[in-house]
Amino acid sequence: MESPGPKTEVAKVAVRSSVIESIKGWSSLSGVRIRKEELRQKITMPEYLRLAIKDAIASKDIDAGKPHYELTTTGHDKPPQVPPESPLIVFINSKSGGRYGPELMARLQDLMGEEQVIDLLSVKPHEFIQYGLGCLEKLASIGDGCAKETRERLRIVVAGGDGTVGWVLGCLGELHKAGRDPVPPTAIVPLGTGNDLSRSFGWGGSFPFNWKAAIKKTLDKSIRAPTSRLDSWNLVISMPNGIDLDAPYSLKRTEEVVLDQDLKVDGPLAEKVSCYQGVFYNYFSIGMDAQVAYGFHHLRNEKPYLAQGPISNKIIYSSYSCKQGWFFTPCIADPSLRGLNNILRLHVKRLNSTTWEPISIPSSVRSIVALNLHSYASGRNPWGNLKPDYLQKKGFVEAKADDGILEVFGFKHGWHASFVMADLISAKHIVQASEIRFELRGGAWKEAFMQMDGEPWKQPMNNEFSTFLDIKRVPFQSVMIKG
Repeated sequence: MESPGPKTEVAKVAVRSSVIESIKGWSSLSGVRIRKEELRQKITMPEYLRLAIKDAIASKDIDAGKPHYELTTTGHDKPPQVPPESPLIVFINSKSGGRYGPELMARLQDLMGEEQVIDLLSVKPHEFIQYGLGCLEKLASIGDGCAKETRERLRIVVAGGDGTVGWVLGCLGELHKAGRDPVPPTAIVPLGTGNDLSRSFGWGGSFPFNWKAAIKKTLDKSIRAPTSRLDSWNLVISMPNGIDLDAPYSLKRTEEVVLDQDLKVDGPLAEKVSCYQGVFYNYFSIGMDAQVAYGFHHLRNEKPYLAQGPISNKIIYSSYSCKQGWFFTPCIADPSLRGLNNILRLHVKRLNSTTWEPISIPSSVRSIVALNLHSYASGRNPWGNLKPDYLQKKGFVEAKADDGILEVFGFKHGWHASFVMADLISAKHIVQASEIRFELRGGAWKEAFMQMDGEPWKQPMNNEFSTFLDIKRVPFQSVMIKG
């Protein structure tokens, strides 16, 4: 009888991991009883505010909520409106979580005002922030004390995967840019496949089996748990004009960006360039791992019936990775499978330094990851929990999500990555950096695969002119609620 191959073993591990995490979520509720009416009273806004927000969003006019406020002030016998102890707004991607999405949305609406549950298929986060929060701020400016306190106490819950959480966090960050503080802190209900942001802040790695009871506990923790900070990172791609980029949702076309003149560039620069910009919270990667993610996403889009939930997604992803040739790259001569040092130059600025430093890339490395969190690829920690002696020897510091640095490491091939993901070894440590520049030049390669927080794309390359990718920390840190 044949021994099980890597495909079978990886699939088994994926299923086992999801089942165990769901059971953990179930068992963590033992001994906890949260009364529905008490919870509803703490998180539900007065009706007039809920209706004001709803009308403001629907009409895209922050003044549309005024009539509801005026009704509360008509007559002297009406008691003053009292703000809730900790008002919540829940953003939910009702397509996430497989068949649980619609049921979860109905359950959330039952636990609070229906208007406080925002379906992202109908209302985008920036629309709520512009018009919904804008309505509260407008009412506060004309003397509505209840609206003022509700706005100040507001907390956010995002029910979705890492991409959905990042989308909402990015929109919330615009509040700080516009001087509309405070920025509401954010909690998470994990509905995605990897859920690394959720894991990093204590909200779990998967949607629990006993979700109807778990959602009450999640909402209760969301209103009383402490907060922490999360770095986010801005990625700018500058490439020769004329190259078509099929960019993912996380990247947007932007005006031409002037490159840092302190870093000299070998060879000529393209006279005209195209620039794209985006923000990530967990990781950016180049190489074979991104190629696997790219193939998986295209397969899922072409055959959506294959991916009906987190467990099936993990099985398909694991199986697909075994078909991409990554496990057999040492014995394949195709130039597209050689080390990244053939096409890539890396420069970094270390923490508290203003000087660019060139970093050599080992010839064996076929994938490079710049990581912000401890959690990657569904809860793995490829950087590892390094001992103090090793940190001192390498000039590293303990990795944190709010320390202003990224951990840059590499995978050699599929077998190496498998051992890393099984926590048997650490990845190939390369550097810690507060600022990064990747320079890519085509050579024998015509394209490279990249991904940012799980959104992959195919990056075309030019043989004559370089493509530059600059990564800098966003000055504002997101505020996260710890689960």
